[in-house]
Amino acid sequence: MKLQCAILDDYQQVALDMADWSAISDRVDVKVFSQHIASEDELAQTLESFDIIVIMRERTPFRASLLARLPKLKLLVTTGMRNASIDLAAAAANGVVVSGTNGVPAHTAELTWALMLGLARNIVQEHQAVRGGGWQSTLGTDLYGKTLGVLGLGKLGGRVAQIGQAFGMKVQAWSQNLTQERADELGVRRASSKQELLANSDFVSIHLVLSDRTRGLIGAEELKLMRPTAYLINTSRAAIVDRDALAEALQNGWIAGAGLDVYPLEPLPEDDLFRSLPNVLTTPHLGYVTKDNYAVFYRDAVEDIQAFLAGAPVRTLG
Repeated sequence: MKLQCAILDDYQQVALDMADWSAISDRVDVKVFSQHIASEDELAQTLESFDIIVIMRERTPFRASLLARLPKLKLLVTTGMRNASIDLAAAAANGVVVSGTNGVPAHTAELTWALMLGLARNIVQEHQAVRGGGWQSTLGTDLYGKTLGVLGLGKLGGRVAQIGQAFGMKVQAWSQNLTQERADELGVRRASSKQELLANSDFVSIHLVLSDRTRGLIGAEELKLMRPTAYLINTSRAAIVDRDALAEALQNGWIAGAGLDVYPLEPLPEDDLFRSLPNVLTTPHLGYVTKDNYAVFYRDAVEDIQAFLAGAPVRTLG
């Protein structure tokens, strides 16, 4: 009897085209779910017969309560090698192997710049003006000579910093773990504090891992330090920025605008305030959503399943 495999949250309905699933078809039946299932009760009922589940990043959390309701589950594959929405200890306690995948490194950094340029040059507003028969209606903001503040100078933050330098921007960075050696490696100024970086940047881009130390790192006090002409870009994790404080900052002109790709609840509810604020450029968590990256995600997912079937799981998390 074949094992049953569910692929969740395949919004674009491309999962089966991005890899050779025939490599496991003799032992596994695969079913794709393209619509997001938010209710834990509905998830437990829908997934109770599956032995293997493939999830896309953190779209569907697998907490202890859900894992306890899936007694048949033996392998959980997450795209990427880090997923804060999976209770790894609970997975292990329930005998569930968790495997990850590789990915393409530059995708989120590139989207960061799409948001930054979109805000600086009012791309959406001007696009809509042209489509409506209008013409120039705004004045853009130059990047050259401006200061870019990068919160987190790891792989993604480092890439964003390098692109900023290519635009002729002055780049500074800060994080709790940032060393002078790392800043020197990239030719970036190391800010003495979070407060200094926020107060002296024209654009601030967040590239931190969500943890107890970074949750709520940017609140009302920090946003008030920023220039009223400055922009905040968050392609990392929504919880790093206090949502209510950001809304207040945008509505009251503490900052000029924000570019957001991540939200506390995804998909974003239809009546959510951030869908309508005029100084916010929103994208639906597209940072990792590229053809090249999906090809790696799903190729590795098939490899994870093959390795599990062979009794030698790979890329295990926990």
